[in-house]
Amino acid sequence: MASFKGETYTHDDAQKVGVLLMNLGTPDAPTPAALRKYLAEFLWDPRIVELPRPLWWLILNGIILRTRPAKSAQKYQSVWTEAGSPLLVTSRRQVELLNQALKSAGLNNVVVALGMRYGNPSVASALEELKRANVRRVLVLPLYPQYSATTTGSTFDAIADELKTWRWVPELRFINSYHDHDRYIEALAESVRRHWASHPAGDRLVFSFHGTPRRYFDDGDPYYCLCQKTARLVAERLQLPENKWMVTFQSRFGKEEWLQPYTDATMESLPGAGVKKVDVICPGFSVDCLETLEEIAEENREIFLHHGGETFNYIPCLNDSSEHVKLMLALVQTHTQGWPVAAAVSRDDLAQTARRAQAKGAAR
Repeated sequence: MASFKGETYTHDDAQKVGVLLMNLGTPDAPTPAALRKYLAEFLWDPRIVELPRPLWWLILNGIILRTRPAKSAQKYQSVWTEAGSPLLVTSRRQVELLNQALKSAGLNNVVVALGMRYGNPSVASALEELKRANVRRVLVLPLYPQYSATTTGSTFDAIADELKTWRWVPELRFINSYHDHDRYIEALAESVRRHWASHPAGDRLVFSFHGTPRRYFDDGDPYYCLCQKTARLVAERLQLPENKWMVTFQSRFGKEEWLQPYTDATMESLPGAGVKKVDVICPGFSVDCLETLEEIAEENREIFLHHGGETFNYIPCLNDSSEHVKLMLALVQTHTQGWPVAAAVSRDDLAQTARRAQAKGAAR
């Protein structure tokens, strides 16, 4: 028989709407031990690696988790700050700023919590935080602009798995994608304009997205198409001709074919094709993290310059910029329509509700 977690509902607290901001996650520390724990959770997700479980268990535990944690720890050490993981630090600021924006917009019945698909704060702890705030309606906002089964789909799995253990499941809405949202496109375009205001524009603007195995696309994952549309819309907003921008894919893992062209291979070849100055932006990442700060701004910069490039400029993610907060606010406003986001219930009404409930036998 299933074991369902106890509830913390009280009749004299106003019911609220919760926004669950979700991102990929980060290790607790830039150490081999912390990386081994994080990678074990991340790489065991069947949405990430679609191989038969017995075979993948042998590969993961017999090879990868014996060698990769130490190498990954060195990379994380190069981007770690005194405050901790860049992704986690910025994500917490996003929560704070979005809470402020919601209150300023009159959405005083909405609270925001942060969850990570892997690592901490966990999905379970984030949902528990919302439960303690008396949230009965939850809007899930995965900060992955372009839907992929490996990211947004996996987030849905994790939330569903946690809610399976709840006796009283909250009303749930889920933002699937916002790859072509006008505020998102404008925020990206503005970040490029702001960069070009202080740095001369390069010969090519490269949109580098996180890659996935090619067979995921062949099997129906729309991610590749959504990335292409995002880049096209931003290029159009910037009025760039086709020969001034391109899409690439980074972070491939393993030996099978992934989405192409590969970012690192492109950085090797561009100087030989006469492209000596590049600007690189990573629109698929909502927060700067290892894949942008180390892989792009360090590794790929070195590749480009080593092969004859002259100038490599990385344009930061939207992070906690005002444009990004306005986008998140707009998404919340759109997807909570019909919910009582600005409802105000008097303390007298709540007290009366509690008295009636207790008269019927409720504990609180």
